Amino acid sequence: MDYLRGAVVNYPWGTFDAIHRLLGTEPDGEPVAELWLGAHPLTPSTIGDTTLDRHLAAHPDLLGQASVSEFGQQLPFLMKVLSARHPLSLQAHPDRVQAEEGFAAEEAAGVPRTAHHRTYKDNWPKPEILVALDEFHTLAGFRDPHRTALLFSALNAGPLVERLVAPLRGRGGEAALQEVFLDVLALPVDKRQVVDAVLAAAEARRDDEDEVGALARTALELNVTFPSDPGILAALLMNRVELQPGQAIYMHPGTMHAHLHGTGIEVMASSDNVLRGGLTNKHIAVDELVRVVDFSWGEPEILTGIETTPGVWDYPTFCHEFDVARLEVSEHAPVALPPAHNARIALVTRGEVALTNGTQSLPIKAGQSAFLPAEDAQVTATGDAQVFLASTGLG
Repeated sequence: MDYLRGAVVNYPWGTFDAIHRLLGTEPDGEPVAELWLGAHPLTPSTIGDTTLDRHLAAHPDLLGQASVSEFGQQLPFLMKVLSARHPLSLQAHPDRVQAEEGFAAEEAAGVPRTAHHRTYKDNWPKPEILVALDEFHTLAGFRDPHRTALLFSALNAGPLVERLVAPLRGRGGEAALQEVFLDVLALPVDKRQVVDAVLAAAEARRDDEDEVGALARTALELNVTFPSDPGILAALLMNRVELQPGQAIYMHPGTMHAHLHGTGIEVMASSDNVLRGGLTNKHIAVDELVRVVDFSWGEPEILTGIETTPGVWDYPTFCHEFDVARLEVSEHAPVALPPAHNARIALVTRGEVALTNGTQSLPIKAGQSAFLPAEDAQVTATGDAQVFLASTGLG
C-alpha cells in the first residue's frame, strides 16, 4: 500500500470550493472540476516519485493476474471526484466494440489524435457510475416520447414547437426520439426562434409545482450557461434525476447524459472517449451518435448500494472494468475491505482511517487516497470515516 496523489483538473464548469474543501486546501479563485485518481496517461496520479502509469508499467504484477489477463498491463478503471457548478455538455460513451471499431477507423484515416474533430482517443469503452456526495442533479437517458409530447403541449410554446416534436406524438418509439434529437441539433440559424419560443413559455411556467414546471426550470437553467442553444431542446427529451448523498446512477455505454450540478464520486473504465450531443462548441459527430447512442427510453434506476458485509455498500454495475463500494467505518466497528486479488484505489471523503494489511498500517484522512496492489488482498479499515473503494469488476 502507498499514498496516491490525485491530479486536479480545471474546467470552467467546476466549482470553486468543493474539491478544495475535500483536499483541505485554500480556494484560489479558479474552478476545480475534477480530481483524477488512476493511471490514465492523460492525467495520471502520482505514487512515490513517479506517476502511477509508469509505476504499473514497471511492476505489472501489482495489477493482479486476472486483471492483466483481461485488460493487459494497465489499470482498467479511473476514479474521479467530479464537482459541477453548472451543466456540462450532452454526451454519450461507446461500448467496447464501438470503441475498437471507431478508434481503428480514425487511425486508418490518419486523423490526428489531437484534432478537434477526433472522436476516439483510445479503443476503450467508457461505462461509468456516479455516487453523490451532496445533492446531485443530472440528465440521464430519454423520457417516454409520448409523455414528452404531452409535456411540450402543456408548455404551450406554439405551433413551431408542436411541429418539431410531432414525431413523438405519431409513431413514437426509438426512431421518433432519434429523429427529433437529430433535427434539433441540425436546426439552421434562421429556425432557432423555436428555442426562444420554448424559453418564453418556460419563463411563464417556471413557478408551477408540477412536471411542466420542472421541465420549464430545466430549460431556464440550461439557458443560463448555453443561451438559446438548440441543445436545450434535445436535453428536454431526457430524464432529470436528483440524487441524494449515497445514491448513485450507472451510465451504460450509449446512454445520453449531462451532469447539471453537484459533487460526487465517479468511477469509469479508463477511457477518454466522449461523443458530444449538444450544449457544446466542440465537434458533434452525428454519424457516430447514430451508431452509439441508445435511443430507447425509460426511468433511470437509482442505486442505493447493497450492504454486502458489515460497513460495505457495493454498487453493482456488472461491467468488468470497474466496481465501486462505499465503506462506513466507525470507531467501534472496523471494516474488512472486500477481498480482492486485483489493484484497488481507496479515497477517504470524511474522517480518518488506518488501512492495515497485516504487516503495514497506512493512515489516510479526508481528501487522501491510497493505491492497494493485488498482493494486498486482505485489508482492514479502522477509525471513523467514509471511504470509497474502486477496483476491477472481475470479482
